[in-house]
Amino acid sequence: MDRAATALATTPVWVSDGTGGLGARVLRLLATSAHTDAGRPADCDVLVWLAAADADARAIRRESALTGLGAALAECQRATHVVLVSSAMVYGAWANNPVPLTEDALLRPDVAFAFARQLGAAEQLVDEWRLARSDRSVTVLRPAVSMAADGTSRLASALAAGMGQRAGEADPPAQFLHLDDLASAVLLAVEQRLDGVYNVAPDGWVAGERVRALAGAVPRLKLPDRINEVVTNLRWRFQRGPIPPGLRSYTRSPWLVANDRLKAAGWAPTVTNEQAYVEGTEAKWWTMVSPKRRQEIALGGLGVVLTLVAALVVRAVRRARARRR
Repeated sequence: MDRAATALATTPVWVSDGTGGLGARVLRLLATSAHTDAGRPADCDVLVWLAAADADARAIRRESALTGLGAALAECQRATHVVLVSSAMVYGAWANNPVPLTEDALLRPDVAFAFARQLGAAEQLVDEWRLARSDRSVTVLRPAVSMAADGTSRLASALAAGMGQRAGEADPPAQFLHLDDLASAVLLAVEQRLDGVYNVAPDGWVAGERVRALAGAVPRLKLPDRINEVVTNLRWRFQRGPIPPGLRSYTRSPWLVANDRLKAAGWAPTVTNEQAYVEGTEAKWWTMVSPKRRQEIALGGLGVVLTLVAALVVRAVRRARARRR
């Protein structure tokens, strides 16, 4: 992991990764009032661990979200405060989730998505670190999907691409946070040494149909649930769908979070959900196509998909009959 550090006022601050979209922003904000430099974890008074921000790099290296955190905490002998950037995904996406979720909600991440479960374990690890000494404090930030023109991770891109795209079914509302606002939340956590868990999200959320409109999605046709599931699986199998199995629930059920607690501490979002989404995603090619032509493309694509599904069903039936003989 690339590591960079800076400091706020006379307090040495060490940032776990200053090369990504979020880390670079955090370093720039800290540098505006920095006077000392923590060259390594052992020299810092405040540790900023961007657990969720480096998901892409960890996925490439097949690392857990916990990798390196325990060692960094052990090395930070003089540190008295930790800022952990987790994710609102630790709440899980469920049909019975309250809207919005507060920091007191139970953590129920999808068991099929290991990274969300690992973030929950990282939160537990820093809490154990905090309890080991009376002079320690921890800020856990749980941001919504975070993006920007120059820093959207592949994980955030996958989530954004899958939201508002369900074939023939209602889409849940969604939240999109600009990385500038997340970086300002990190700065506030360092400056005030906030102790506890804080959701990070813009005010309100975007309806599923509005997300679909912003994405320029093609018109949807109602499909039976079983066929819809088969189509989704085929899209992913042939690398035509943006959502791997572990993330699907996060595009099908709500996991909206309240930002009241962080706002009460002095933070304020500067970018709306819609603005963050538009900046953080690339326009689809079909947004330049006329509505009539989109409808024709959708009908044609549906015909191809249904033909493929029918062929697979026939093939499965023939195999079953052959095994019986």
